[in-house]
Amino acid sequence: MPSRTNVKNTHIESRQIRELHGALIDIVSLMNRPQRDEDLVREAGISLDRALFPLLVGIERLGPVGIVELAERAGRDYTTVSRQVAKLESLGLAERRQSAADRRVNEAMVTPKGKAMTDKIDTARERNVRAIFETWDAREVDELVRLMRKFADAVREEPTIPPRLEE
Repeated sequence: MPSRTNVKNTHIESRQIRELHGALIDIVSLMNRPQRDEDLVREAGISLDRALFPLLVGIERLGPVGIVELAERAGRDYTTVSRQVAKLESLGLAERRQSAADRRVNEAMVTPKGKAMTDKIDTARERNVRAIFETWDAREVDELVRLMRKFADAVREEPTIPPRLEE
């Protein structure tokens, strides 16, 4: 009779994986709410279409960034993002160019006017985040930041799922 051997990771339990996944869903759901972006734009004292807001921030953080990569990170269709980047360009907030490394790739980068706008967004975001962490001590914040970076880096590496071992 064949026996089944299951690979078990002793570092994390199934319950913890479910809790982590649930927390991530909560965070992503909250961050993806259009009202949250509108509130941040209002708090920053800027005028920017809700659909353009995350793209401008993404271009500023990642730029120069390929339009295809930007679309993938935003979870949007390439053609939609390309049109929205064109809108950011017409507003003087971003510009497009061919990549120096690969001329087939169109990149977006933030302009000084766009950077000034993302600086205002950062200031508003910082006020909001400070309020969230008001009751946390410095060690807790340091540990959260360190572990979130470690987790994000590990997820980005896209580890392969080990095969089930059966005998």
